[in-house]
Amino acid sequence: MEITKDIIFVGVNDHDVDLFEGHYIVPEGMAYNSYLINDEKVAIMDTVDAHFTEEWIGNTKAALGERTPDYLVVQHMEPDHSGSIRDFMEAFPAATIVSSVKAFGMMRNFYEGEEFAERRIPVKEGDTLELGSHVLNFVAAPMVHWPEVIMTYDSTYKVLFSADGFGKFGAHDLADPDDWACEARRYYFGIVGKYGMQVQAVLKKAAGLDIQIICPLHGPVLDKDLGYYLGLYNTWSSYAAESRGVVISYTSVYGNTKKAVELLAAKLEEKGVPEVVVNDLARSDIAECVEDGFRYDAQVFATTTFNNDIFPFMKEYINHLTERNYQKRTVAFVENGSWAPQATKTMKGMLEGCKNLTYADNGVRIVSALNDESRAQIEALAEELAALYK
Repeated sequence: MEITKDIIFVGVNDHDVDLFEGHYIVPEGMAYNSYLINDEKVAIMDTVDAHFTEEWIGNTKAALGERTPDYLVVQHMEPDHSGSIRDFMEAFPAATIVSSVKAFGMMRNFYEGEEFAERRIPVKEGDTLELGSHVLNFVAAPMVHWPEVIMTYDSTYKVLFSADGFGKFGAHDLADPDDWACEARRYYFGIVGKYGMQVQAVLKKAAGLDIQIICPLHGPVLDKDLGYYLGLYNTWSSYAAESRGVVISYTSVYGNTKKAVELLAAKLEEKGVPEVVVNDLARSDIAECVEDGFRYDAQVFATTTFNNDIFPFMKEYINHLTERNYQKRTVAFVENGSWAPQATKTMKGMLEGCKNLTYADNGVRIVSALNDESRAQIEALAEELAALYK
């Protein structure tokens, strides 16, 4: 697949993976992107997962024709991108690796002491590599989302090779090419979400570049409406809400908390809240729930007291949020307990390190099952939250 007349896609699709990075559900598989820049010197941008080495080297050789690569640019050492480095260097003994100093240290760890000492060029922020007409400019992107990451800007053809930035879940031949945001959002908050400050730093660098094409290591090449993608990354990495609405995240043991949540959701919709999303944390993909938690500007946490703590799925969910710097939201609580409800106190304590949270004045306490008092509390909470959107 041609990206430009001399930049060629040589990556692979993974239809077999069920859990990306061991815990993200990927029903549409995954793509491991790699690119070939064909110039006076030939550069390959990153390798692929070791399970697809043979296919990838075949793709690369087919794109090369009679030529051989001069450089392998390693932007990121996560094994889904670095897993084929050794095989590549054996297949192309004249090639030189170009990467950051930290990446070479990681190569030594991944490859049993091998760091290709005689065949490497360490680069840092501001260094360049001339291929002929293409000039590659290296942009340090530490903690987006590993510390060794570099991105590469082709200043001649205005292409940003963005490493894991602007990636998304899904194999190229399975994912909907017109639905980028959903799986890109889940990917961002799951994998990169903790590092908003570092993403903001890279976006400031990108603002000084004339970018016409973005080539990420996962997902489609982006060559239209780049302001849309850059704008979403700015929103996500600044922890601003993307959408106006209330997400209700809940767990329920015997269905009574669920009834309260359903009543609250119905009242919010009646009162004109622009969007109401309800997630059963025990039955939903946790990464999808985290995505919604960061997408909307208000959230209700509803759960039961359990083992003098809170229900495990809620505890896991809040941990996912706080690990990713959850902030700048309006938050409310619904708790249930048959003899000593204390879930609200526990949940609020888990969130106390989060910045710029606004807590609703109203909350809901259920003692075993709904009654007139708890229904009135639901009404008051719905009225308070709905007022945010008037």
